[in-house]
Amino acid sequence: MKIHQPWLVVMCVLMALSVTTTTRADRIKDLVTIAGLRANQLVGYSLVVGLNSTGDQTTQTPFTIQSIRNMLVQFGVNVPSGSVDPQLKNVAAVTVQAELPPFAKIGQRIDITVASIGNAKSLRGGSLLMAPLRGADGNVYAIAQGNLVVGGFGAKTKDGSRVTVNVPSAGRVPSGATVERTVPTAFMASGSVELNLKVVDFTTTKRMVDTINAAFSKVVAQPIDGSTVRVEAPANPAQRIAFVSALENLTLEPGEVAARVVINSRTGTIVIGDHVRVMPAAVAHGSLTVTITKEPIISQPGPLSGGQTVVAEKTDIEISEEGTRMFLFEPGVTLDTIVRAVNQVGAAPGDLVAILEALKQAGALRADLIII
Repeated sequence: MKIHQPWLVVMCVLMALSVTTTTRADRIKDLVTIAGLRANQLVGYSLVVGLNSTGDQTTQTPFTIQSIRNMLVQFGVNVPSGSVDPQLKNVAAVTVQAELPPFAKIGQRIDITVASIGNAKSLRGGSLLMAPLRGADGNVYAIAQGNLVVGGFGAKTKDGSRVTVNVPSAGRVPSGATVERTVPTAFMASGSVELNLKVVDFTTTKRMVDTINAAFSKVVAQPIDGSTVRVEAPANPAQRIAFVSALENLTLEPGEVAARVVINSRTGTIVIGDHVRVMPAAVAHGSLTVTITKEPIISQPGPLSGGQTVVAEKTDIEISEEGTRMFLFEPGVTLDTIVRAVNQVGAAPGDLVAILEALKQAGALRADLIII
């Protein structure tokens, strides 16, 4: 029997190769994103009603009152502008956010996030009124409405004591928006599919090209730059979907990242990569402790002297320096040696940061020092 669709043969080969792989290999779908397939951010404004006296203080958020007046006018209720503004504690002005996924069709539902922009204490128990969600081009792509799910809550007593758990001023509405407009994609616009690496790496790019070409037994994949691979794909939509499905399940061993030391200066977290090396260096690190103590001294006058008791303070300042322990790094030591050497001297995360920065300045640290 003759097979008139060469792409079917190729896809069978791809499926077979994707099964016979090593455990260390990663799938292409985990390493890349497909050009033209992206989510689009949507944002809107609306009101949350039905709160239990935890809404906006309308004297401080006049836009909430303005929104209520505009809404009531649309329903034929006219509130005179000269009258007293209503004090509605069960209403809060909010922003509505959502992401429109690629290939989303009219009528599909997407999740939304609702957050207070006024001084509402909590959105728990509230309902979101209909809100149009717009994209960056100003067009309406979805309509949101529904009951909020709020993970946080708060409690307050008459004496001013307050307890708050998590963030009660924000919540979500699962499947709370309906898609009203589709976004065209460039997935079928050309005769090829571009794969963009999530992490730029020339070694991974080359290995990906070799893996794909080996599956086709001919040159169908070409590197564009250090993060993009262009692959020829069938023009027929059904064949292209099956082709990309087989393509993204191919596996390869990605290239190893460059040697890095990442330091979070706020939390003290330090991550040292496996390929970090240290050249010959001797490190001495100690700490200086200054202790200031105050001791009261009571001066008692003699009997019948007519004097007064005086209380004075005596201040003592003590300076102590911990014993400085020196450790030596041999040429090209590995991550395991660095960790053991630092643990032996009992260096805290802050001390380790100082040691790594000093090694980098001395030119002994063979790695990129990244501080976030």
